[in-house]
Amino acid sequence: MQGKTSYRPKKFAVIGAGPVGCIVAAFLSKGGYEVTLCDVQSSLLEAAMDPGINLSGTDNFLAKVTKTTTRIDELADSPPDVVIVTVKATALPIITSALETFINEGRYVVSWQNGIDTELVLAERLGTKQVMRAVVNYGCILEGPAQVKVVFHHRPHFLQELDPSSKEAALGICHVLTECGLDTHHTNQIRNMVWSKTVNNSCMNAVCAVTGKTMFEVINDPIVSGLVDSLLKEGVKVARANELMLGPDYYLDCLDYIRDAGHHKPSMLQDIEAKRQTEVDYINGKIIEYGERAGVLTPYNKTLRCLVKALEA
Repeated sequence: MQGKTSYRPKKFAVIGAGPVGCIVAAFLSKGGYEVTLCDVQSSLLEAAMDPGINLSGTDNFLAKVTKTTTRIDELADSPPDVVIVTVKATALPIITSALETFINEGRYVVSWQNGIDTELVLAERLGTKQVMRAVVNYGCILEGPAQVKVVFHHRPHFLQELDPSSKEAALGICHVLTECGLDTHHTNQIRNMVWSKTVNNSCMNAVCAVTGKTMFEVINDPIVSGLVDSLLKEGVKVARANELMLGPDYYLDCLDYIRDAGHHKPSMLQDIEAKRQTEVDYINGKIIEYGERAGVLTPYNKTLRCLVKALEA
């Protein structure tokens, strides 16, 4: 639900010039906001300013960011009001240490990422008042520096503050994102939403990563789809054992969603193909962790996590 707020951030930094980061940077830039795009790979940044970030597919437009940098600590020279973190969860510890130098009262960091408990990694060093969590509902592929194909975009996205005292700021950020066309609603159910999305991801991402198949190929393979079903049921069992609310029709809704995914390569398969570290520890690994906490066995998730780790560079 949206609400009224007087908080209006003007300056944004987006950390991560991959497809997820480029999309949020492009929408904010199109909306007229000052945006600094940050990534350690300078080769990804130059095109974001000239000719600009080029989105194609479900969303189609060109937008130039204000500035780029390869160093997060340079953001301290003119600190942004809001930092949106879109990098892989594995990079969070080093990013958080860099953000510590300028994230203080009145400035906020949003975990705009996949996986469970990413916001807690940020909050451990930055404090709960400064950290927010989002659940993002688009699929995308980086086709070149600042060139992103948006495969699907299921609006709205959702965002929530970790500390109730930051609710007005969260509402303001939602207002700005929505105004820019990246429709984002405030929620008080973000943890349940994170788990709903992650359990869904856990049953497809790792299977695609290990087999090299698209989501369409996996779900239409009569043998491999049985593995997807087992992973989904295992994730649901762990979530409910930890008293997380997935909804009465969650299992059937997930199956419908997966069947409609099409020939999309999920991010974990993209990472394996690009010889990058994956987020399997924050997806299947977290289901294993929470399963152990609740006394629920997770043999399917343990097996897939091991196989993905074996394929990682």
